[in-house]
Amino acid sequence: MSRRLRALIIGLIFIIALATGLGLWYFSAKHRKEFEGTIKVGILHSTTGAMAVTEKPIIDAVLLAIDEINGQGGLLHKKIIPVIRDGKTDWPTYATEAERLIKEEKVTAIFGAYTSASRKMVKPIVEEHNSLLFYPAQYEGLETSKNIVYLGATANQQAIPATIWCLQNLGKRFFLVGSDYVYPRAIHSIIRHVVSARNGSVVGEEYISPKQNNFADIIDKIITASPDVIINNIVGEQNNPFFKALRVAGISSEKIPTMSLVVTETELAEFNIDALIGDYGAQNYFQSLNTPTNNRFVSAFKKKYGANRVISNHMENAYLGVYFYKFAVTLAQTTETDAVREQLSKVALNAPEEIISIDKNQHIWKAVLIGKIFPNKQFGIVWNSVSTIPPNPYPPFESIKYWDDMLARIFVQYGNKWWKE
Repeated sequence: MSRRLRALIIGLIFIIALATGLGLWYFSAKHRKEFEGTIKVGILHSTTGAMAVTEKPIIDAVLLAIDEINGQGGLLHKKIIPVIRDGKTDWPTYATEAERLIKEEKVTAIFGAYTSASRKMVKPIVEEHNSLLFYPAQYEGLETSKNIVYLGATANQQAIPATIWCLQNLGKRFFLVGSDYVYPRAIHSIIRHVVSARNGSVVGEEYISPKQNNFADIIDKIITASPDVIINNIVGEQNNPFFKALRVAGISSEKIPTMSLVVTETELAEFNIDALIGDYGAQNYFQSLNTPTNNRFVSAFKKKYGANRVISNHMENAYLGVYFYKFAVTLAQTTETDAVREQLSKVALNAPEEIISIDKNQHIWKAVLIGKIFPNKQFGIVWNSVSTIPPNPYPPFESIKYWDDMLARIFVQYGNKWWKE
């Protein structure tokens, strides 16, 4: 081999080694850059008070999604940092903490609120600061906001189909019971319209005060009214003494079944399950769904939090909310609210419940499921809508003005609040 050829080969090897070294340095620097900086997001739920039993597990679902995304390289090459605040089952506290999260912590979005009363308190805060709230609960509808992504069902995706199913399968005489705040009052108004239109009747309607644990008067009224079905919209831990009182009075699921719109696997895990066996629930997701996507989701959640933990509809909604945010931010290449909002309707997720997407009104297309409560503390699915249903926040059988006026009357009734003290 000639000296010139040898020198040429050595030169080529040197150039290749140099290029390789520079390449490794570049990709190492790029990798380091991917994990420089953070993106703060707020998590706002009650970790204390009567709603903690329902809301604390929702936090876990949000944190699971954040951990998964961080494990995949973060968001815009930055690590997502959750900042958790306690709503304390006190609706004005939600407004105070939302303000703190946005102004002091500089979060780019908030995942939280559960009751409609808490959402009503957070809504003007995120609107004032042009932030985003990802709200995980089904609700009464009758509202839209460019600053809220409504991850839960509207009435046409839960309460109305559940009511029609009851009319077709359980009877035409309804007794309505709920917690005393805006959601049960409004959703019961919608239910009354549906029952009346289908030749049924509402034979009683009662509301539970926030600290009430004696249900004797309500039970007596249920016995006197002799309904075919009870529609239950009691939220949180007050469900436990209510169902116990039903059973003590001899009101079983066979005699007068109950359709609950807010009882999920979370509550079943905490309550006296014997008091609820045989009753029904309507949601858009049940842990018992046997699909590959849901099986992976359940497995991942139990791996992180323990084999005995359960997953509710609201938890799945909250988990998906983080992924909707991730993909919208990725498309926008910024966390700036207006840019993220523009991308939300372009995102579809292969979710544990179904392939879902965000409508232009920032509500989700959802399927409806009705389940029967089994002794294993799960819902066995007895009916489903097969396909997803487009969200309609305002039931079309009355005008928007009608619904707005109804909400205004509720607000005044409560002394210019959305709840009873």
